[in-house]
Amino acid sequence: MTGPAMAPHTATRPAPWGARGYVTDLDGPVHWIEFEPAGEPAGEPAGDGTPIVFVHGLGGSHLNWCLIGPQLAAGRRAVALDLHGFGLTPGTRATSTVHGNARLLDRFVREATGTPVILAGNSMGGLISILQASAAPDTVRGLVLIDPALPPPRRAPDRQVGGQFLMYALPGIGELYVRSVQSRQPPQLAVQRVIELCFADPSRIDPAMMTASIALAAERQSQGLRARDEAFLAATRSLMRVVGLRRRYYEMMASVRVPVLLLGGEADRLVPVASMRQAAARNPGWETVILPGVGHTPQLEVPDAVTGRLADWLGRHF
Repeated sequence: MTGPAMAPHTATRPAPWGARGYVTDLDGPVHWIEFEPAGEPAGEPAGDGTPIVFVHGLGGSHLNWCLIGPQLAAGRRAVALDLHGFGLTPGTRATSTVHGNARLLDRFVREATGTPVILAGNSMGGLISILQASAAPDTVRGLVLIDPALPPPRRAPDRQVGGQFLMYALPGIGELYVRSVQSRQPPQLAVQRVIELCFADPSRIDPAMMTASIALAAERQSQGLRARDEAFLAATRSLMRVVGLRRRYYEMMASVRVPVLLLGGEADRLVPVASMRQAAARNPGWETVILPGVGHTPQLEVPDAVTGRLADWLGRHF
């Protein structure tokens, strides 16, 4: 591990999820956590299995992985980082783009975890994981893509999602919307709205995860709003540009030569199941699982089902 290690941050452990928090200097502070294997004494050395690195999506953080990380840490290191501009890692307009965070992930796996690794990415994190596997194949042994950001199907998107992303895309309008609407939401309301967008059944939210997410949102809201808003819009706009380049994206996916598990929620409003089925059809070597009645963040909505699928896949390939 490089850089100064710090004690677990209060936002990372409001419940006994079994994780230690660190900050590593990678041209600026990068926050990440390492999971303890579930059911094993704290401080037990990790096994020699291929490390797994969890990569969150747009608006997410290390918390997105706390319900499955300890169960998947048996026999291997399991870590989750906060990308630039999210969670407890600061970001700028330049560093928080998809490609800026791809550069961060590359440095992180080389300098903090060691390579090769298994990358598990959700949404934007899935896209960034594909970028890493395509650009630096020597660093990646396997990919888990959980509702990854994909080129949209050629049909009208979900009305709420389409309208929201249209506002983000418009210069000036996006800044005004984020500053006047999103930044002024109380943390509890902000978290609740994300859950309603990302879950097929919002009642499935884990109460401890809800508490932790509100605490993290409150802490982020107490920091510089302008920098946070600029980072979010930079990430959003760059994400839309990358998925809009269909041919280039399809070629990048086709270049991946490691085992891939594509796991999607059938009721995902942000990445339609049609996009995931199209990606699966274009890449028949991938293993694909579609979970009925599940939304955009299965690892939070149905963590036991996701843990079971991932553990089975890891056992067969690694």
